[in-house]
Parts: sequence; C-alpha cells; structure tokens
Amino acid sequence: MALKRKIAYINLSTGEIDIKPIPVDIRKKFIGGRGLDAYLLYNHSKKGCDPLGPDNPLIVSGGFLTATCASATARTHIMAKSPLTGLLGSANMGGFFAPEMAWAGFHHLVIKGKAKNPVYIYLHNGEIEIRDAKNIWGKTTTDSQWAIRDELNDQEVKSMVCGPAGENLVRIANVMTGIKNAGGRSGMGCVMGSKNLKAVAARGTMDINIAYPMDALEYNKRFIDQITSAKVNKTQGTLGTPFIWGATNSWGGIRTRNFQYNQCEYADDIEPERIDEICEETMGPYHMSGCFGCQVHCRAQYKIPSGPYKGVYDEGPEYTSQGAFGGEPDCKSAETILVGNHLVDQYGIDNLEAGSLISWAMELYEEGIITNKDTDGLALEFGNDEALLEMVKRIAFREGKVGNALADGGIAASKIFGKNSFDFLIQVKGMSNLHSDERATPALALNIATASRGSDHLRSRPAIDLYHLPVDVLRKIYSNPIPYDGPLSSEHTEYIGKAWQVFWQENCYMAVDCLGICKYHTTFLGATLPNFEDWTKVLYYNTGLEYTPEEIWDVAERCNMLERLFNLREGLTRDDLEKGDMLNHRYFDEPCKRGAPDVIGKFIDKKKFKKMIDEFYEHKGLDKDGVPKPETLKNLGLANEPSKMI
Repeated sequence: MALKRKIAYINLSTGEIDIKPIPVDIRKKFIGGRGLDAYLLYNHSKKGCDPLGPDNPLIVSGGFLTATCASATARTHIMAKSPLTGLLGSANMGGFFAPEMAWAGFHHLVIKGKAKNPVYIYLHNGEIEIRDAKNIWGKTTTDSQWAIRDELNDQEVKSMVCGPAGENLVRIANVMTGIKNAGGRSGMGCVMGSKNLKAVAARGTMDINIAYPMDALEYNKRFIDQITSAKVNKTQGTLGTPFIWGATNSWGGIRTRNFQYNQCEYADDIEPERIDEICEETMGPYHMSGCFGCQVHCRAQYKIPSGPYKGVYDEGPEYTSQGAFGGEPDCKSAETILVGNHLVDQYGIDNLEAGSLISWAMELYEEGIITNKDTDGLALEFGNDEALLEMVKRIAFREGKVGNALADGGIAASKIFGKNSFDFLIQVKGMSNLHSDERATPALALNIATASRGSDHLRSRPAIDLYHLPVDVLRKIYSNPIPYDGPLSSEHTEYIGKAWQVFWQENCYMAVDCLGICKYHTTFLGATLPNFEDWTKVLYYNTGLEYTPEEIWDVAERCNMLERLFNLREGLTRDDLEKGDMLNHRYFDEPCKRGAPDVIGKFIDKKKFKKMIDEFYEHKGLDKDGVPKPETLKNLGLANEPSKMI
C-alpha cells in the first residue's frame, strides 16, 4: 500500500545510498510531501550552511496520496535552503514525475553531497543508481528528459531536471518535468546544479495496494464531480489559468511597469481569449491537457505562430507568464508571452522571478540607475519586447553586467547597481512578488508578507476574499475544522478578520501539499471545493490511516511551524526588509492609479497592517517578534526539534 513507499538517503560525494521505511508514527505526525520535507530539512541541515555547498540537502517528494485512487495527486515537492533568499527554499510542480517515483517505490529522497562530475539519479522498482550525465549536461530541460529516455531505452521514464540556468548556478533556476511543469520558486534548480545533479529519473511498475479500493473509487467519483462542476474549474478547463488575468487586470490588480501602475492598458492581444485563439489555431480544438489523475485539464498546448520561433511547440502559458512577459514589462504581444514562456521552460528559470527582475531593471534604466554602458547598449525600456527576451537569455547564461547581476536575484543585484535601486525592488524575504498588486487587498498583502518562502501567492492566499461572500458563508468556511468566532468581513479592502483567513489558508495549503493534491482542488479559487473533512475520508479509503479533520489541521500547523523554525534559525526577523515579514515601502506610500473605483487611490495602511501581523502571530502562537512561544512548540510536539527521528 502507499505506506510501503520508502525514503532514500543519497550521498553524491560518496555514492552511498541508504533506503529506509517511513514509520507510521512519522506519517501520523507529518503525513508526507512538503510537511515531512520541512521536518527533513530542519533535521538534516546545519545552521548557516552554504545553500550551494554539499551540506545543503536537496529533498524531493511526492505527497502521501500520490499515485493512489485520489484525484489530482500529481504534485512533486522540492525543498532545500534557498540560494536566492538564504531562507527556506521550496518548489512544487505538477505533471507525472511524483506518481512514477511512487510506482518506483519512493515517496522521499534526501540528496546530500556533490558529485565530482555531472550525474543523474535513476529510481527503478525499489532500486537506485547514480549514473553518468556528462552527455546530458548542457542540454535544455526537454532535450535532457528525452536523452535520458533514449539512454535507458524506455519512453515511459519520467524525469525532473535542471536546465542550463541551474548548471550556471543562476539563483532563480527552477526544476522542470515534462514540457512545462515547473518547480519555479526559490532556486531549487540552482541547488541541483551546485551538486552536479542534472536529473532525477524514475520508472516504476510496483503495485500500490489501496486499503479500501471500492470505497476509494466511489468516494473519488464524488470528489471529481465536486471539482469538475465548480464554475472556476470549468473556466480553467477552457482557458487555463490565464482566465485569472482577464478579471484581475480589468479590475486593477496587475502590476504594470514594475510597480508604477496597477493595470495594463490596451492589452487585448494578451487577454486569455486571444491566447486561447492562438492555441486553437495552432493545435486544434482539443488543445487542453492535464496532469496525472486530473480531470480539469487546465494546461494549454500551443505552437508559436510567427517570428524566429515559428512552429515551436510548448505548453501554457500560465497566468504568471502573462504577468512576467506582459503586464510587468508593459509588453502587449501574445507572441512575446508565448516565446518568453518557451525560453524560461527550456533554460530552466522561474518565469515569475525572471519577469519581475527584468521589469525592475527596466525601471532602474528609466531612472538612470542602470545605463547603456551597463546593458552593453541594450535599450532596457518598458515595452521593448526584444530587450525583454534578450534579458531572459542573458540571465540564463550569466551574460553581461546586468544579466549576471540579475542571475543572483534582486537583493544581490541591488548591491551591485547601488544608489536607491533596492527601493524599487518588489520582493519579500529576497523573493520577487507575483505580478499581482495587493494595495487594495490587505488580506493578500498579509499573505505575501508572511509566507514562509518569501513573497508568495501559493502559501496562504485567501483569494476568495475577492468574491464578497456573505459573512455567514465565510464563517462556515473559516470555522472548519477549528471553531472561529472572531470578526470576518465580506469587504476585500477591510483589515478586520483577515489575519485569521490568512492563517486558515496557510494550514489548508500545507495540508494539500502534504497530501500531494493540486491547490486548484481545494479552497483556493473555489469556495465550495474540498478541504479538511473530505481529506479524512480520502486518506482512510486509500491508506487505512485514520485522521479527524482536527488532526489534519494539527499536522498542517505543526509543519508550518517547522518552516518558521527553519527561517528563524537562518536569520528571519519581523520587520527586516531583506529577511522579514515586511513589504516594500511602495505598498504604503504610493496609491493605486488605475482600475475600478474600489481600487483607485488604495494603499496599505502601515499601522493597520502591523496590527494584522500582530493578530496573525497570535493565531500562530508566536510572540510579538514572530518567535514561537514555548507552550506553542510543546502543544505542537516540536519542543525537542531537531529530533532526528528519521
């Protein structure tokens, strides 16, 4: 059964491999996926270790429900100390790799050391090999995966790889599997490159026995009906995640020209309907596909319609690529978005980070902080599509002063550019923000400020706050499974009650990441989608382990606290602009200039914002400095960490 999937400790320096079972009591305490990864990182890394050194463990996992009868359990999680932020590094991606890893017999890998020469790891039916990768090193992400399949003479092999950016130790390098599934945030591809690890490949044909197969299948059918009948998922199945752009930009929630505006005007060519039109023209009417075990099919397939890359196939683009190569740099060409999306996929770079950093550099160029001398004559201007795409390449290959600087991330680059360049950088904890603008949404602003891996829309975002749901509906959602009788508000511009919403979503998303389920299949964009009560049944029918909804909440809270402990150990402080729970000054000082009446003129009230942080800390059991109280650690069973139980 799923309980038999194992953990492997792999030392690339020595070649040693140690395979162990995962004890049931560890499962009960951390479940798996991201939660157990947080435990492993905190216990297998030393304070202050070099993110690019051999002692930084790279941890790879699939969620506990991966490859079972549970729907949409395809997520792969990768964790290490981040070379971008110096704090928690964590990335999550869909596709087919995690299920293949589970069929090969493994749920978790802890990879330490550094190989003398390029290698890849091969998992196959309970066995592990460390193989030579010298003929794969230097290849793009897709070419690497196809080369591994050819070498192993098996076209069913699934791989997670780093691209040229990871090999070049670009600190915003991602991990890729398939054509477009990206573990994009916090530089995990860079950690792979630092270990001379080109890929982890998996091929498995081992059985996964389901505890109660008929019940699991029957309940999953209800699960699927609930998911596919939701309006938000019907829309995603037609337009993919770009559908979010249409509503958000019309309303005035899109960062444009870095952070100068909050709406991208005259941008019809990058609306979701236009992108869908191109996908249909180049791939036909059935151009939507999905990850393992998912019925939503939110991933578009396309061929670039014209220009130097005409006819090149790729998948996406996601909402993040619309912002990265559209709104933020103020480029309004669908082709630019499709090409940009393709380049970051092939080079192995976080699209969100690349677009944000290039747009920041464009504003610095406009301000005269970066000059033509710095750019080798490249006109790094807003709206310059050619310059935007050229900078993607320069970052991936560390070309030129600006490309090389941006390859190390915004904070490091600001120290090179000097003057007041840091003031223009939209980041939290060293990680660039999504292209969304949270000045009209205090709850979402609190989310990005306090998220464990830096500015983040996938750690605790209460996106349904924008739906203006009645308070009684909000109370039903946010009082399950833990009672909450405090204030709530249907108004997204309010501050009251938002700290609890962010805290609740933080635990909801951690639970999802422990199980390996896609966030679009829970209370993220859909208020009626499954959460804690549903997961107890899915867990029981598939694995035989019994949890109450409250116990799953406790696991999530425990695992989130472990991430907090790691960050505190590595230098997190409350108000620090580089390593703290604080926003760039522009959120407080510059009102929104465009958009709907409830957006124009909005900014974050710093006094109220700090009070929200106080409330959030209180919900988490932290003191006023953001440090867990002794009784909190005791209640969560973390008083003796690191405990090194596994």
